[in-house]
Amino acid sequence: MQKLEKVLIANRGEIALRILRACKEMGIKTVAVYSTADRDLMHLGLADETVCIGPAPGAQSYLSIPAIISAAEVTGATAIHPGYGFLAENADFAEQVEKSGFAFIGPTADVIHLMGDKVSAKDAMIKSGVPVVPGSDGPLPEDEEEALRIAREVGYPVIIKAAGGGGGRGMRVVHKEEDLIKSAKLTRTEAGAAFGNPMVYLEKFLGNPRHVEVQVLSDGQGNAIHLYDRDCSLQRRHQKVLEEAPAPLIDEKARAEVLKRCVDACVEIGYRGAGTFEFLYEDGRFYFIEMNTRVQVEHPVTEMVTGIDIVKEMLSIAAGNKLSIKQEDVKIIGHALECRINAEDPDNFMPCPGKVKHYHAPGGNGIRVDSHLYSGYSVPPNYDSLIGKLISYGRTRDEAMARMRNALEEIVVDGIKTNIPLHRDLTRDKGFLKGGVNIHYLEKKLGMDKH
Repeated sequence: MQKLEKVLIANRGEIALRILRACKEMGIKTVAVYSTADRDLMHLGLADETVCIGPAPGAQSYLSIPAIISAAEVTGATAIHPGYGFLAENADFAEQVEKSGFAFIGPTADVIHLMGDKVSAKDAMIKSGVPVVPGSDGPLPEDEEEALRIAREVGYPVIIKAAGGGGGRGMRVVHKEEDLIKSAKLTRTEAGAAFGNPMVYLEKFLGNPRHVEVQVLSDGQGNAIHLYDRDCSLQRRHQKVLEEAPAPLIDEKARAEVLKRCVDACVEIGYRGAGTFEFLYEDGRFYFIEMNTRVQVEHPVTEMVTGIDIVKEMLSIAAGNKLSIKQEDVKIIGHALECRINAEDPDNFMPCPGKVKHYHAPGGNGIRVDSHLYSGYSVPPNYDSLIGKLISYGRTRDEAMARMRNALEEIVVDGIKTNIPLHRDLTRDKGFLKGGVNIHYLEKKLGMDKH
């Protein structure tokens, strides 16, 4: 079995620590890069080598391709793991990493580019038989009559999306025909300004869907498997708050079909590494929305119910090995939940950076904490507010929920505000406890609570 010699971790925070731990387990040397704002990150003290790659702003450090590649060159790294966020889904970065002679721990640049553009991604899924949301099947024509005809065929309400968009930006819902052309023009203008790509497409707007995603692993050598699904429907402003695996209350026939289609699509597009197919699920049907060509924030829930270390598989695949697991070896046992712990005010969701005076991690059976926090650590104001992930596992969903409630009572983060009170509330919410809530549920709840 081939092994990577030295991995540069091109990220920060909890995911950098997660990758470092996997490397150490596999006997791989590590290089940790950091900005001047991140001198006190936990994983820096555990890495074999560290390199400062620039000042606090992300554009001058974690998003600087020359700085990261230079760090890999001076330390003699043989591979680069991008984590999530920052440059993880940047096709140019992947291409430059490989051209510079390093292994990129993720898909090829061509595949990242294919799946990063929502129009080309949808075309690729249609070819592979993955179910998609009915829509314009390509860019929405600028010809007004043709655009109106497509919208009529799909049926109102429709949603206009920027082809290069993401993170909930570049979207506009249209409820009636007279608003379509004006909305399309506005979205094109915004998309051009925000993403440098004015192309938009149109889809059927689903009223009350759930957000269900499928985790895959593929070696780029013709072998691919799925690790079942996750439910990520508890969201605020299109940002996930709490996730679970497997997704509860899913039609088993529809589930089996979509899992198979995702595996087939991986082989079809020559996918390499870990990836996630994201779907809207409504009335027993799945509709593809996008593919994330990287490790996901919520990957631990899948690891808990399958027993498979996704990051270690990524490292093995990047070394040129075939998948070490066959589909028949993948079994779901039990249930897992993940609460994203953010440094933010639980009432208005404003970021709350600052010094953590005291930190105590919860414990007990079935509890996992992925966090770079420690007492005395200062959360910088420059980056995402995620400071940790609290994961619970149980033989049943109810047991996982009970353990999560206990863990949320035990965890202590003093000195800054966090969203822990929101999670305590959610794990006691009657609607969520039943399972199967839709993507609007949390925002409606917060509205009722006058947050």
